[in-house]
Amino acid sequence: MGIGFIPDIIVLDKLIIELKSVEKLAEVHSKQLLTYLRLTNIKLGLLINFNVPLIKDGIHRIVNNL
Repeated sequence: MGIGFIPDIIVLDKLIIELKSVEKLAEVHSKQLLTYLRLTNIKLGLLINFNVPLIKDGIHRIVNNL
């Protein structure tokens, strides 16, 4: 992106995946992903926290202007 923001994974210019391993996701994590979505004009992002007992509980879907 060339401006200091580096998303973890971009899939086919349609999905951004942001990976975390934290005790609890904070609002700043969602805002970070939403900023990436807005800057790239991508509509869908996944925020994944690996520090949970069940991975399905650590996946959060974030959308940009849908």
